[in-house]
Amino acid sequence: MRRSRTLALTAAIAGLVALLAGCSPSAGSVEVGADTVIVDVRTPEEFAQGHLEGAVNVDLQSGAFEDEIGEYPVDGEYLVYCRIGNRSGQAVAIMESMGCDDVHNIGGVEDSSSATGIPIVTD
Repeated sequence: MRRSRTLALTAAIAGLVALLAGCSPSAGSVEVGADTVIVDVRTPEEFAQGHLEGAVNVDLQSGAFEDEIGEYPVDGEYLVYCRIGNRSGQAVAIMESMGCDDVHNIGGVEDSSSATGIPIVTD
């Protein structure tokens, strides 16, 4: 009985780790190609306070995220970020479900700037 609880707990932890790994930002330096679209999924107010230079703002919480992101080609390359990496993980999952296969969560705005070398700018 005790062994089965331990195995169940171990399996649950392994599942949680796998889930979190799928939503975590890419590690290390991130290459940005000439055609890479950098997507900030924060609110317009957050975006105005500071965003990666050249990023487009597609608010995940707007209710129109799928429609707005659907205007971009599914075969494009996308780097997605937010404030800390949670919303960008959700956005990546949605984009993958829509057929995008080259989409990456690069975490929060500060980490994304460090990883890409792209400065944070304000409007």
